[in-house]
Formats: sequence, structure tokens, C-alpha cells
Amino acid sequence: MSLAAHLLEKLAPWRAAPAWKVAFSGGLDSTVLLHLLANQSGRDSYPPLSALHVQHGLQAAAEAWPAHCERVCAALGVPLGVMRVDVTPGASLEQAARVARYGAFEAALAPGELLLTAQHRDDQAETLLFRLLRGAGVRGLAAMPTSRPLGRGVLMRPLLDVDRGELERYARAHRLDWVEDPSNQDAQPSRNYLRLQVLPLLQARWPRVSASLARSAAHLREAEALLGELARLDLEAARQPSRWPWLELPSLPLAPLATLTPARQRNALRHWLAAFTPLPDSDHWAGWDDLRDAAADAAPVWRLARGALHRSDGRLWWLAGPWSNDPPAPQAWPGEQARLSLPGNGALSWQGDAPAGPWEVRYRLGGERLDLPGRGRRDLKRLLNEAGLPAFVRGRLPLLYRDGRLLAVANLPGLDRVPGEAARLRWTPPRGDEV
Repeated sequence: MSLAAHLLEKLAPWRAAPAWKVAFSGGLDSTVLLHLLANQSGRDSYPPLSALHVQHGLQAAAEAWPAHCERVCAALGVPLGVMRVDVTPGASLEQAARVARYGAFEAALAPGELLLTAQHRDDQAETLLFRLLRGAGVRGLAAMPTSRPLGRGVLMRPLLDVDRGELERYARAHRLDWVEDPSNQDAQPSRNYLRLQVLPLLQARWPRVSASLARSAAHLREAEALLGELARLDLEAARQPSRWPWLELPSLPLAPLATLTPARQRNALRHWLAAFTPLPDSDHWAGWDDLRDAAADAAPVWRLARGALHRSDGRLWWLAGPWSNDPPAPQAWPGEQARLSLPGNGALSWQGDAPAGPWEVRYRLGGERLDLPGRGRRDLKRLLNEAGLPAFVRGRLPLLYRDGRLLAVANLPGLDRVPGEAARLRWTPPRGDEV
């Protein structure tokens, strides 16, 4: 099968996409991909084709690349968009540049559009080897998927099972012109070291090493898919609503997870937490063991990159965003306002006819007491214990005061009314994804 036929076979499921956009660096791989697609687009009905070039400005040689890309695209009759990005230096300049590049691509995709990148089999082998040496798990060793969501569109890698040698032969046969990135010859970065020093040695002994490593990555992707199916089954068995429907936070009951083997617990949690935070490495999973095994009356917390997992009321709760901050300061609530916004803590309102104010909204400091009809003056801490309210909520729960006296506690039946009034005090807590 020719390279063009192979490419079109891979792209057949995406013929109905609104547009195909090629990530065009001007290098060999993306030049071949763009040339293949440009030659085919005039022969059949394909989605509109265009190219996107991201300019990092990290080296002097790169300043000439946009002009080169413009010449190539003009000769092929393909529209080109050039996007300049600022790279924020971090522990890895290469990773920071990658984040900036894909951020630009994501912003450029409209709903359903396809971004085509030119990674090939040798790149896949390099990725697997690099991650293996970093101690990655099954998910990481599955290497690069053929496709994945990217913003409102989809990222597609149609050349992952084509080796670089075939791309080179195509480029020379068609007398294509491309740029060479001088930084690719610097063996100091780890990935470059693997590409320049390690893989050539392996290929000298095992000529098909790239194909073998890519095949292993495919097996690991299949294993990761099976682990995903198992995680979804385990999570579905654990999806029980909490006693606090007004707490719109991601949560799971602990008991169903605790019956699983430790490996299945970690697998289920990896898949659940992946939507919220980068996952911890193996050494940091001891935090899960500590949280799971803490005493029944404890309120353990496992802190992760973008939030924290709390255990309370027999459940696991994912807290992030405003929940990571301290409660706001006390504030006045004028009587004419039916709803009060609480900075970083949601909002307060009345269910029913609002009683006349003014009020003051405070938060727990300790030692608060509340008068209850027929029950006398009761300690608030004891009342919250009786209600079983999760520990992480208690410091953020709005308390309604007038003239220095605690009159009502939001959302808790029996405590949420001002004496002599029918309206209930309702708190809409912040969601974990709010800023």
C-alpha cells in the first residue's frame, strides 16, 4: 500500500470533520504529511485543508521558519496560520514549549475540527523508551494514542505506524524542501540523547527495534483500555449519592472501594482522579493508604497537585478551587437583599418570604451556641456532630447573626430558620471548579 493510500485509510473515519488542520513545523515529517494531503485534497471531496505553524522564538534559526512555511503552503495552495507563543521557562524548557504549542493548537480548533500531527513510528518507540526509563505505569507506557480530544476538536496522528525512513524516501522522491531544527542535534536533552545515541545502537543489534517498541506500546494501550473498563465497572458499583445533595462536589462512598484489592482501588481512583488532577507517582500513593486506613473518627486529607482528597461522612470528596482557600471574612447582609454573594464561598438566599434584616454572616470560630425551641441553648459543635456534616464543610457553613446573637445555620433542617420565621436559610456552596 502506498503512503498516500495508507494515510487516507487512517483518515477515513474523519471525512465528515468540518476541517483538517495540519500542525506544520516546516520539518521533514510535517512537510511530507502536508504534501500528501494537499495532493489528495484536489482529487476528492475532503474537508477544507489548512496548516498551523507555531513560532516559539526560542532560537535564532526559528525566525526564518514562518517565511519558509509560507512559501511551502503557497506552492501547495494551502492556507497557513502562524501563531506566536510565549514559553514560560520551567524545569524542562522542552516541556514548557510543548505546553505552549498545544495550547495554541487547542485555541485554533473549532468544534469537531481535526488537528493532524506527523509523529511516526520512530517517535512512538522513542516515547515508550523515554517513559520506561522514567518508571511510567501502563497508562504512560501506552505512549501516544492515535487520536485524542483536544479542546473542542480532535488530535489525530495518522503516521504512527510509518517509520521515518519511509517519510524520508517520499520527501526525496518528490524533491521536497524542509527545515532542520539545529536543537535536534543537541544530545543533552534526554529525548534527543535517546534518539541520537541509544536508538541507533539498538537498531544496529535489532534492526526492527522501532517497530517492536511501537508494537509493545499498542499492546499496552490495549491493556490500559481493559484497565479503564475495569475501573468504570468498579466506579459504577460505588456511585451512591451522598446525604448532602446541596454539596455539588465530586465524591464516592469509601465502603465499596475498600472491598476491592489494593491494585483495583488504585486503578479505580486513577481513572476517577484523572479528570481533576495530574496523577501522583508510585511513591506518593502511600497518601491513599493513610487516608483509607485512618481511624473512623478522623478527617484525613490526601493533598494532590490541583486539590485534595478528603475522607468524611464515609465518603471520599474531591476539593479544589475555592475549597482550598480559607472562608471569607464576616459580612453584613442588608435586609433589602434577597440574595447575598459570599466571596469565594457561594451565595446565601431565603427559601420563602425573606424576614426583615439586617443580618451579619459569620463562620465558626468555636464555642458558638444556638437557642432551639423546646431544646434550650445548645452547643453548635454538638449539633453539627449530630447532623453528621462532613468536617471540611463546617468551617465554611454560613451562620446568621443579629446583634451578636446566632439565630440560624444554613441548610441544616431544624437549624435553618430564624425563630418565629417560616423562611429557610439556603446556602449554595461553591463548586470545586470555580475560580
